[in-house]
Amino acid sequence: MWNFTTPGIPDERFVRGELPMTKEEIRAVTLSKARLRPEYIIYDIGAGTGSLTVEAALLAPRGRVFAIEREAEGIELIKQNLIKFGVENAEVICGSAPEAMQGLPEADVVIIGGSGGKLAEIVEKSSMNLVPGGRIVINAVTLDTLALARASLEDKGFGNLEIVSLAVTRWPRVGRSFMAQALNPVFIVSAELRS
Repeated sequence: MWNFTTPGIPDERFVRGELPMTKEEIRAVTLSKARLRPEYIIYDIGAGTGSLTVEAALLAPRGRVFAIEREAEGIELIKQNLIKFGVENAEVICGSAPEAMQGLPEADVVIIGGSGGKLAEIVEKSSMNLVPGGRIVINAVTLDTLALARASLEDKGFGNLEIVSLAVTRWPRVGRSFMAQALNPVFIVSAELRS
């Protein structure tokens, strides 16, 4: 369980496997850019271990989170993490976006952590599935993904485009000292669907 109202559940609290996981500091900023409300419908695309799904569901207790993941290991990890954190307002969808987005209710927020090489198509489908004024948040670890995210969002008429780059360095104790442990930089791209 997580008995706080703030995001940023420590990474070690999650059940993890070999799939990459959005680190707690990146999750906290991603969710802040999502600007969630308690009743929101949220898609977490490329949900991986479900860390963003869990945190988004806890922040939107009267809403619903749809975790879309194509890897069997990810599906199992998401399910385990939902149980571990007592999350009941999330649904796991096995499949690849944008196809797996078909038939879902309109979303208030779409979070894209992984796109399987279909980012432009996912942004296009998101533009059709989001409510007017809905938000999209894309986490990118490469310059190529950043450039494609920006171009796709502008092409589909999203406004209020923001790009933030985070380079997190943790300082764990090593013996009697604290030693720098840098994490890979991440770009967080957010925008709103124009009404």
